Amino acid sequence: MAAQFGRRLRRGATTTAVAAAAVAALSASQAPAAPQSDTAAGDQAAAGATPSGDSAATGNSPYHTDLPPLNTPNKPGASVNLPVTGSAEAGIPASVLAAYKRAEQELAATDAACRLPWQLLAAIGKVESGQARGGKVDANGTTLSPILGPALNGQGFALIKDTDGGAYDGDSTHDRAVGPMQFIPSTWATWGQDGNGDGRKDPNNIHDAALAAGRYLCAGTRDLSVAADLDRAVLSYNHSTEYLRTVRSWFDYYKRGTHEVPDGTGVLPADTGGGTTSPFPTPTPTTGTPGGGTSPSPTPSPSKPGGGTSPSPGTSTPPATKPPTTKPPTPTPAPTPSETFGSLEDAGTGTLTATAGEAFGERVTVRAENKLGKPLARTSVTFAVVGATDARFADGKSTVTLRTGADGTVTAPVLTAGEKTGVFKVTAVAGTTKPRALSWTANVTARVADTIALTGDKALTAAPGAEFTDRVEVRTTYKGTGVADTAVTATMITDAGTPAENDKGPYFEDAAGDPVRTLNLTTGADGVLELPEIYADDTEGTYTLRLTTASGATVTVELKVEAAPAA
Repeated sequence: MAAQFGRRLRRGATTTAVAAAAVAALSASQAPAAPQSDTAAGDQAAAGATPSGDSAATGNSPYHTDLPPLNTPNKPGASVNLPVTGSAEAGIPASVLAAYKRAEQELAATDAACRLPWQLLAAIGKVESGQARGGKVDANGTTLSPILGPALNGQGFALIKDTDGGAYDGDSTHDRAVGPMQFIPSTWATWGQDGNGDGRKDPNNIHDAALAAGRYLCAGTRDLSVAADLDRAVLSYNHSTEYLRTVRSWFDYYKRGTHEVPDGTGVLPADTGGGTTSPFPTPTPTTGTPGGGTSPSPTPSPSKPGGGTSPSPGTSTPPATKPPTTKPPTPTPAPTPSETFGSLEDAGTGTLTATAGEAFGERVTVRAENKLGKPLARTSVTFAVVGATDARFADGKSTVTLRTGADGTVTAPVLTAGEKTGVFKVTAVAGTTKPRALSWTANVTARVADTIALTGDKALTAAPGAEFTDRVEVRTTYKGTGVADTAVTATMITDAGTPAENDKGPYFEDAAGDPVRTLNLTTGADGVLELPEIYADDTEGTYTLRLTTASGATVTVELKVEAAPAA
């Protein structure tokens, strides 16, 4: 069996000066920004330093500190493709693993610049809840019983008073971390996602929680393929250098290889109790140690959360080992004005107008500038479609995040109009500490028929004083597609050089049964229009019926009035 070490429960927040300095250095200027709203053009993200206390995703709740086995699930440099079998610790329950990979794919499509690896979600999920307590979830990915952290009442943990009325955590006095990714309610209110498409944002559902965690980690301009950005992201989740080291250990372990195991059969952390719905034991008063841990209880208990036993009387106890002192990393220099985002400018976007069902001819283009007014590359810009419209970017997305190029500019994907006509907004937002937003008005116009044509080719004849046997039917179209509700004017015209309404020959009848030679009509479904009955007067000859749309499309019909041949 693989060797295990580091099995204990650690408070989320490190209290020593050394740890605080390390966190501050790793976490400068990287707070997550709020997601853009689809309902208002002015929604912008709040940002600042890496959060602590109640502004971290978990509220700096406790976490599991089990470390990976000394052996890895695959040899160094091996493929990360999933083997069928391997170390028990490398196994991830099927639904949980699927949720991590699904979140990675969603972020790759909507924020590719972040480069979120699913193994990072797996590492956090392992540390926060032991992969949803070994994958104890139902068919939809919701935990079979709540996973709750301890009350954040300031007694050994952060003090966070209730923010959700107990809706998520069942505690109307203090907040608790909730679900397999351990979000506190106030953070979930901002970052909650519907990862499985069931119309709900549930922190107890692994698909919802994994996607929310991914978006939280990708906040701002983070590129998680860069070590410093990944460290900042993890520290924003739980403000502790020990937490960062633990997550990093599992992240490296899972990158070496892992495999899928059935739901409910995952390995539980050693510090997980057997009968509680929370992965954390009730805290007892403790004294902080330089390493951020807790001092031993004055009276040894018969058993420990990890299942071990206290030494029996007469057994010598090894001397306490002083935790190693962690050397804080070298602080990252503050960015210079040339590296700091200053403003977002329109880079020549034209008028946004399109006909229903067609692509807009113009695309939104913006330019990011630094504090010196020069182009700023690699700046994340979020484009969003806002308002009552079914217009969408590629793949049906209403929000897309892209990064500026070397010239500081970036162009939104092609925007395609839906069937809903009218105006809406397109917004672009960049920046974290001081976001900048631009907006444009877009307009979708209805299709206007450009063609009117007969649907048949029968000759239309009638005897004097009789009714034409066949009815006239036409269809109006726009680029080959039928256009309903198109106004059509039907007029019996003369054959003069400048045609006018004819006062002789075929005619329609009005509601009173009187002859009329001009009618205003409207096409029905698919642009089809069948004219009312046409009658002939007593004058024989060939006459012309003209049908015209408001756009000027015209078709003429020949009508013959002639006596029937003698028998």
